[in-house]
Amino acid sequence: PPAALTATLRPYQKTGYGWLKALAATGFGGALADDMGLGKTVQTLALLADRHLAQGADRPSLLIAPTSLVGTWLAEAARFAPDLRTLALRGPGRAADFDRIAAHHLVISTYPLLHRDLAVLKAQAWEIIILDEAQAVKNPAAAVAKHIRALQGRMRLALSGTPLENSLEDLWALYDWLIPGLLGDRKSFRTQFRIPIEREGDAGAQARLNARVRPFLLRRTKAEVAADLPEKTEIADLVSLGERQRALYETIRATMDARVRAAIAARGLAASRITILDALLKLRQVCCDPALLKDDTAAKAGSAKRERLMALLEELIAEGRRVLVFSQFVAMLRLIEADVQARGWRYAWLTGATRDRDAAVADFQHGDAPLFLISLKAGGVGLTLTAADTVILYDPWWNPAVERQAMDRAHRIGQRRAVFVHRLVAEGTVEQAIVALQARKQAMADALFDGEAGGPLALSEDDLALLFAPSA
Repeated sequence: PPAALTATLRPYQKTGYGWLKALAATGFGGALADDMGLGKTVQTLALLADRHLAQGADRPSLLIAPTSLVGTWLAEAARFAPDLRTLALRGPGRAADFDRIAAHHLVISTYPLLHRDLAVLKAQAWEIIILDEAQAVKNPAAAVAKHIRALQGRMRLALSGTPLENSLEDLWALYDWLIPGLLGDRKSFRTQFRIPIEREGDAGAQARLNARVRPFLLRRTKAEVAADLPEKTEIADLVSLGERQRALYETIRATMDARVRAAIAARGLAASRITILDALLKLRQVCCDPALLKDDTAAKAGSAKRERLMALLEELIAEGRRVLVFSQFVAMLRLIEADVQARGWRYAWLTGATRDRDAAVADFQHGDAPLFLISLKAGGVGLTLTAADTVILYDPWWNPAVERQAMDRAHRIGQRRAVFVHRLVAEGTVEQAIVALQARKQAMADALFDGEAGGPLALSEDDLALLFAPSA
C-alpha cells in the first residue's frame, strides 16, 4: 500500500488495493462490491493515495455519495490519508468552493446536488470518478444517471454493497457506465444473457456473462474472508444531516443554548440540571428523527439517520445478515418499525413493556426474522443473541459501558461468526459531542445517563459549550 496511507490493510484489503491499482493502470472501470463493513472506503482511499500522492496525478478525483455518507468519507480520509487534500461540496455556501476544486486531490459531491452543480463538475476533467452506493445508475433513463454519464474521467469506479447478481438489468446498467460496450447495448444483452439466464436458467449464458464481467468485479463476502477478520469490527457511521434537518437542529440548538445559559445565570450549574437534560434530550431527538418532537412542521424536515438505517438494512438483509437495532427511544423504534413493515421484513421486538421477553428472544434466535428491534434499557441485561452477527446502535448514549453491553448481546461465547457493530452518529451535532465526551470522561458519562433520576450533574461549563456548539 502507498506510504501515505496510515491504515494497516488486512490481507484481503491489500488484494483489493492491488486489483484497483491494476485497473487504474489500464484505465478500465470496475466495481468493488465487498460485503458491508469489509472496508471498501479504506481500499478506495489507498487507491486515491497512490494516484494522487505517489503517482502525482495532475487532476482531482470526484466521489459522488449519498448526502448522509459525506461525513463518514471526510472522517475516514482525514484518518487514513491525512495528506489527501479533500473538499466536500455541500451546503448553501458551496459555490464559494468551486474555484478551489483544482487545488484538491479528492472532491466529494452528492447525488441530490449533482444536477445543481453539473455545469461546474462537467467542466472539470477528473482522474477517477467514484460512485458510492452505485445503485444510482440503475435506471439509465433517470436524470441522475444521465448527469453521471456526462462527467469525464480517466477511470470509473463503483462501490456497492448489494450483490450485483440480484438483477441482471441493474448489472447491465452499471457496466454500461463503467465500461461502455462491455455487455453490448441493452437489447442485445437481453437476448444474449438476460432472457436465457432468468427465464431458462441457461448455465452456458451465465458462464459467458461471468467470464466477461469477472475481471472488472471484485466481491468478497464476510464468510470468504472470515480468517482475516477480528472477532468484532466497530464502524463509526457519521451521518450528515440534510439541509432542512440541519436548519431545524440549528434553530432548536440556539433556543436551548440560550435557555440553558439563562438558567445557569439565574440558579447556577448544579440547580439547572433538569433544564440542561431537557435541552439535550430535544437535541438528541432532532438528530434521531425530528418526528420525535411531536411537532408537525418539524416532522417534515426528514431524518438522515433513518434513511441511512434503511439503506444499511437493505444491504445487510440482502447479504443474509441477522441484525440487532438498538435505540434508547421506544418512539424511535416505532418509527423504524413502520419502515420495516412497509418493506415487508420480518422482525422481533423487545422493549421494557414486552411481557414475554423469552418468547421475543426465542423468536429471533430460532426463527428466520433478520431483524430484532430492541430498546436499550430492555436489551442491556441478560440477553444472549448469538444468532445475530451485526449490531446497529442507532443513537449514541452517554455511558460507554451500556453501549458495550449492547454490543456484547451478539458478541458472546457461542458466536461462531465475526460481529460487526455500526454506530450511527449525526455529524456536527450533540451526538458527535457525546462521543467525544464519552472518550474523555467516563465519570461524566455515568453521571449524565445513569444519574438521570437524580444525583449531581458532572458537567463543566466547557462540556456544555461543546454539547451546545453550533452545528459544523
